[in-house]
Amino acid sequence: MAVANRAAKLPVFARRLAQARERAGFSQTQLGVLAGMDPAVASPRINQYERGKHEPQLKTAKRLAEVLGIPPAFLYTEDELLAGMLLRWNDLTLNQKKDLLKQVEDMQAARAKRRPRKAE
Repeated sequence: MAVANRAAKLPVFARRLAQARERAGFSQTQLGVLAGMDPAVASPRINQYERGKHEPQLKTAKRLAEVLGIPPAFLYTEDELLAGMLLRWNDLTLNQKKDLLKQVEDMQAARAKRRPRKAE
């Protein structure tokens, strides 16, 4: 419980980076080196990011996301449902992504039709 409470207090970037790294099965060193960091500093830098001590520049965050196979947006979203979707996004084919977007648009259109119109 104490670990979960500590994790919940970390900045969203720190939590998401650790989550994605663990999901990918990389050590902190492996992730850093694959993202182009010097092997001597890779582990300490990733560790600082995951502890919330520092947050990387956007360019570095994009490289980390690329290595992890996730959209960079995953590292910044506070919304758990959106995070779950983003975590799986890169595993979808282009047609699956288009189908999913169409389904969401259809749901929104159906919801809009059910809403009563306001009197003018």
